Amino acid sequence: MPKKNHLEQFQCQFFRWPIYQRRNGVWYADGRSNGAGSQRTSLGTKDKHDALANLHHLDRVQAENLGLVPRSTSSAGPRHLSIKAGRKLFDDHTSRPRLVGGTKENTQKRYKSILDKLEAFLKTRRIVHWNQVTEKTLGDYAEHLTELEYAYKTVFGELNTIKTAFKWLCTEGHLSREPLKLKLRKADCQRAYCYTDAEVAAMIQYCGENDELTWLQGVIIGLSCTGLRISELASLKWSDVRFDDRALTIADESGFADSGNERRSTKSSRTRHIPIHQSFLGVLQSLPRQSNRVFLGPRGGQLKPDTVRNILVREVIEPLTPRFPKAYPGERSFENGRLHSFRHYFCSTCANNAIPERIVMNWLGHADSEMVRHYYHLSDEESRRKMDQLKLIGSSVGRSGV
Repeated sequence: MPKKNHLEQFQCQFFRWPIYQRRNGVWYADGRSNGAGSQRTSLGTKDKHDALANLHHLDRVQAENLGLVPRSTSSAGPRHLSIKAGRKLFDDHTSRPRLVGGTKENTQKRYKSILDKLEAFLKTRRIVHWNQVTEKTLGDYAEHLTELEYAYKTVFGELNTIKTAFKWLCTEGHLSREPLKLKLRKADCQRAYCYTDAEVAAMIQYCGENDELTWLQGVIIGLSCTGLRISELASLKWSDVRFDDRALTIADESGFADSGNERRSTKSSRTRHIPIHQSFLGVLQSLPRQSNRVFLGPRGGQLKPDTVRNILVREVIEPLTPRFPKAYPGERSFENGRLHSFRHYFCSTCANNAIPERIVMNWLGHADSEMVRHYYHLSDEESRRKMDQLKLIGSSVGRSGV
């Protein structure tokens, strides 16, 4: 039989408490068997001296909760959690292995950037503890970011991340208070421009007639026929292409053992499989196999998303813009198109051809997608066809009967 763990015991005024440190260094008290009526409870610190001070407070609180002593309004609370210490706890939590719920490295970097900005702002307000952060603090911070001309969507995302970190600190017992309840209103942000059939055809023809852009022609066809993100297309390997059953594997390798090579990952952290359209199949069959990557850059090297972005705008969209002028001033038009617009084009085309919404979401790698719903709800051509099929007031009613 395995050895029973012997936890360090401390006798406080009312209860005897086993305490222990978790792997992240935070001290916990276990009140399940001492009559205190509590579960495992974080003492909110990695410092043993501070942990014991907080343990005495917990001992008093539990005695009050059980009615052993009258409630006291003057008893001191646990030591305040500093902004820096709270950040360290949250960083340790998000950087856990992916297997047990940790986040991707890119996500960790984004969280760090957001919390760096917040910490700098809090210093200007002389806020040094998480306990001092309130709904008003977040409101002031939102106003601060807005004054710095951050986009609405950016401010919304950053405040949501801060609320997530704060809630985790509360639920894990590092803060003895309720999570922040500030309600955030999600903006209906302007979506990427969606190319038309004519615009996509013009770009493909234009690249095919220019020897220096033939590599980009294949990229445009690939994006238009799959709805892939440019990062997914750029990382596509020949081993992902199955010609026998005309299917692509969009691989997420983030859970693989590290073999020293760069591991690919998808935004959803899931591998998916999509069929190869006939137009894209011809491109794949014509490409030379010079490396393990399917698509190569303009000089035969690795295809870099930023390079594709810049050349698409400079060498294709700008020269073709006069062919597709705006219908009226201020309208988003062809000149506003970017790489992600091909993903919107693919989704729009699927909606107009009555491909089931759930199938398209699987192809795009979405468990839930506002973008997909947008095109399925606003498919003008399909919407008009369905409207014309309705017999709202009967076909025999003429103008005189209205």
